[in-house]
Amino acid sequence: MYRKALSLVTVLSVLVLTIPAQKGFEYPKARKADQVDDFHGVKVADPYRWMEDTGSAETQSWIEAQNKLTNSYFETIPQRARIRERLTELWNYERISAPAKIGKRYIYTRNDGLQNQSVLYITDSINDPGKVFFDPNKLSSDGTAALSGSSFTEDGKLWAYGVARSGSDRTEWRIMNVETGEHLSDTLPPNRQGGVAWLADNSGFFYQRYPAPQAGAELRAANRFPKIYFHKLGTPISEDKVIYERNDDGELTSGGLVTEDGKWYVIFTSKGTQRMNEIHFKDLSRPDSPIVPLVSERTASWSFVGNDGPVFYFRTDKDAERGKLVSVNVLARARIWKEVIPQAAETLNGVQMINDQFVANYLKDAYTKIKIFDKDGKHVRDVELPGIGSAGGFGGKQTDTETFYTFSSYNAPPTIYHYDMKTGTSKLFRQAQVKFNPSDYEVKQVFYTSKDGTRVPMFISHKKGLKLDGSNPTILYGYGGFNISQTPGFSVSRIVWMEMGGIYAVANIRGGAEYGKEWWANGAVLKKQNTFDDFIAAGEFLINNKYTSNKKLAIQGGSNGGLLVGAVLNQRPDLFGAALPAVGVMDMVRFTEFTVGAFWKSDYGDPKKPDEFKVLYSYSPLHNIKPGTKYPATLVTTADTDDRVFPAHSFKYAAALQAGQGGDAPVLIRIETKAGHGAGKPTAKVIEEQADIYGFLFKNLGMK
Repeated sequence: MYRKALSLVTVLSVLVLTIPAQKGFEYPKARKADQVDDFHGVKVADPYRWMEDTGSAETQSWIEAQNKLTNSYFETIPQRARIRERLTELWNYERISAPAKIGKRYIYTRNDGLQNQSVLYITDSINDPGKVFFDPNKLSSDGTAALSGSSFTEDGKLWAYGVARSGSDRTEWRIMNVETGEHLSDTLPPNRQGGVAWLADNSGFFYQRYPAPQAGAELRAANRFPKIYFHKLGTPISEDKVIYERNDDGELTSGGLVTEDGKWYVIFTSKGTQRMNEIHFKDLSRPDSPIVPLVSERTASWSFVGNDGPVFYFRTDKDAERGKLVSVNVLARARIWKEVIPQAAETLNGVQMINDQFVANYLKDAYTKIKIFDKDGKHVRDVELPGIGSAGGFGGKQTDTETFYTFSSYNAPPTIYHYDMKTGTSKLFRQAQVKFNPSDYEVKQVFYTSKDGTRVPMFISHKKGLKLDGSNPTILYGYGGFNISQTPGFSVSRIVWMEMGGIYAVANIRGGAEYGKEWWANGAVLKKQNTFDDFIAAGEFLINNKYTSNKKLAIQGGSNGGLLVGAVLNQRPDLFGAALPAVGVMDMVRFTEFTVGAFWKSDYGDPKKPDEFKVLYSYSPLHNIKPGTKYPATLVTTADTDDRVFPAHSFKYAAALQAGQGGDAPVLIRIETKAGHGAGKPTAKVIEEQADIYGFLFKNLGMK
C-alpha cells in the first residue's frame, strides 16, 4: 500500500473559524489537509489525518472546543439532572460477586453502591463477611485507577495483581503477601501483559509482554511480537528469561496457564482475535524439558478445561462448529483424540471441571442452559435456572464439591446461588436489592428475517402493559463481531430507560457466537455486510410491528458496535431518529496502524489485500459519509486515553459527520478525560455519561 502526502498545511488554531452547520448550531472548525492515500489504485482522502496526533496543540484545542459545545448543549436539557438523580439512586445498591476459593479461604468483591471501584474482601467462611483485603479506590483520588488482573498461587499465600490507570489496557503487575499485606520487590512495569501463571512451589511465574513502545507513543503505537517470559521471585525483571516466542509473525500472540496439579504449562497461540489457536505444552516436573507441540495448525479453537495427569481435556470446534469436549493423552506415542461430550443442538459456550465432573455452559438462542456430565461424558442433570437470562461462574477446582453461579437478565438483578455438585441443589446465596420492582417489566425473545432470509433472534424489554402503537422511544443495541455473544444481563441504566417509557432491544446479529463458528464467519471479513443487514432488519422489524417509529428509534453500540452504528447510519440515515456510536472503529483503511488494531484483521480483513480493502472501504463509517445528507441526531462518545480503539477514529469521524450534516439534527462528540475503552471506569463517570446519553435521547426523540 502506498501513501503520499500531497501537501503540507501550516498548523492553524481550530478556534479561529467556525462554520454554520444547521440552524442554531456552529461547530468548531476542523482544518482539512490535502492528505490523499493510494490503496490499490483508489485515491482515499484523509483530510483529518492531523487528528491522529492526539497530543498536538491543534488536536487538543479541537477537543476542548468540541467538549465545550457538547456540554453547553447538555445544559439546555433540564431533564438531564433528574435522570442523573434517578441513575444515582438506583445505582446505590450493594453489589457482591460470587465467592472464589483461594487456598482455604474465600475472596469476593463488594461495592457499597456508589464506590468508584469494587473492593476485595477475604474470609474464612462464606457465612462471614470477613475483612477488606484490597481497596482499589485507594490507588487514586479520583477512582481512575482500577484492578485489571488477579492471580493467586495455588495455596493462596501470594497474590499477583494488575493495576491500570485512566482506562488504559497497559497494566502494571505487583506481588503481595496475602497474610501480611506486604508487597514484594517484584513489579512488572506497565505493558499489555496477558496475566500471570504461578509455579506450584510459588517460586516464580510465567507472563507475556510486548516490546516497550517509545516514550510518548504508548497510546497509539502498534503492538507486535509479544514473548512469554519466566520471572523468578526476588530477581530483577531484566533477568527474566524468554520461554516462548514467535518471530515468524508479529500478529501472533501467546498466553499460557499452569495446570491445577502444577505439572504442566500449556501455551495457546492465536493470530489477532481469532479463536483458532495452536497448543504447546511443557512438563514442569523437568526444569529443562522442551516445549512440545500438541496442535500445530490454527484451524480450530481449543480451550483448556482440565487434566488427569497427562490426559488433557479441551473444548473445541474442530469438526463441530457449535463445540464439543475432547480428551487426549499428551504422552502417548500415538496421540488419539477422544470425543467426551459430542456436539449438541445448542452452542457449547464453555466447560468447567468441578467435582471430577464437567459443567457445560450452552447457549440456546442466546440464553444460558447449564448441563452436568460425568468424566465419561454421560449426562448427569441439568441445572434449573430461573428463566431466560445469563448464568455464569461455576468456578472452582477439579476436586471441589461446591461452586457458585450468578444469574441475571434484563429485568433481573444479579442473584448468586450456591450449588452442591453432589446433590445438584441450588441454594440462594445473595440477591441484589435494587430499588425497583422486576415484575413491572417483561423480557421476551422474538425472531425476525434478515435481508438474505436468515432468521435472527432479538431480545425486547419494556414495562408491562406498554401500548405498541409506534410511539415508544426505543434503543436498538448491537455488536456483531469477534465471536462475542450478546446474552441477557442486568443494567441499572436500562431500568432507568424503561422507567422513562423506553423499549430496549438487543439484536443477536451475525458476527457473534450465538450459533457457533458459522454465525461468526457469516458476519466477518468479506461477509461483514451481513452484520449491517441484520441490524437494519432489526430496526425495520421494530417499526413494522409498532414497537416504535423511525423518529423514535435510536441505535447504540460500542467498539465494534460503534463501527456497526456508524456503518448502518451511512447506509440507512432515514431509518433512525438518533445514533450513539461509542469508542468505535471508524477508519477501516487505517485501523491496522494503531495499538492492537492489526489483530482485528481476522474479523475485518486486511486493507493491504485488494479484495478485502474493497469491502472495508465500502462500509467504512469515516469514508461513506455523504455531504448534504440529513443525518439523525448523533452523539459520538470516546475517551482521551483509549489505547484499544485509538480515539482519533472518533475524532475524524465526528469532524467529517459535522461537515457533512445536511439536516438540522445535532452531531456532537463527548470526549471523556482520564478514561479508556470502558474497563475500570469509575462509577461517577459512568453515571454522568449515562445521564448525558439519556438526556440527549430525551430531547432528540421527542420524549415526554
